[in-house]
Amino acid sequence: MAELRYHIRRFLRFSESAARQAGLEPQQQQLMLAVKGLPEGMKPTIRVLAERMQLQHHSIVGLVDRLVERGFLVRLRATDDKRQVLVKLTHNGEQSLSQLAWHHLHELQSVGPSFVTVLQSLPKNQFPSKQSHSLSLAAPKLKNTRK
Repeated sequence: MAELRYHIRRFLRFSESAARQAGLEPQQQQLMLAVKGLPEGMKPTIRVLAERMQLQHHSIVGLVDRLVERGFLVRLRATDDKRQVLVKLTHNGEQSLSQLAWHHLHELQSVGPSFVTVLQSLPKNQFPSKQSHSLSLAAPKLKNTRK
């Protein structure tokens, strides 16, 4: 598991560096990717994006504000509920994300085989079964020492 975590962290560090080289903060790039990669049927609301990125609502609002100022995102009103604000990538946002995706794909092609090797080397029974794990968490029985 430690080796897998190491490889994941190396890729994330690459991703952070690539975002900065493109003039974005890593979380800005991740937000743009979250908007682009939402599953079909999900609306890109602040609430949905906060959940997808595991960030607080106000943090997403700040990221959206900065990306709107830079011309990478726009805010739109939902057609079915005018109270709902949706976030959409602009042409510039799409282009920037596309360039970053190309770099990420190239990196994944380079490090992918080592990821696969590490994943395949993980023992299938490395962790105790659910039953033995739950037993070990049970409170120990104590003797009554009062007389």
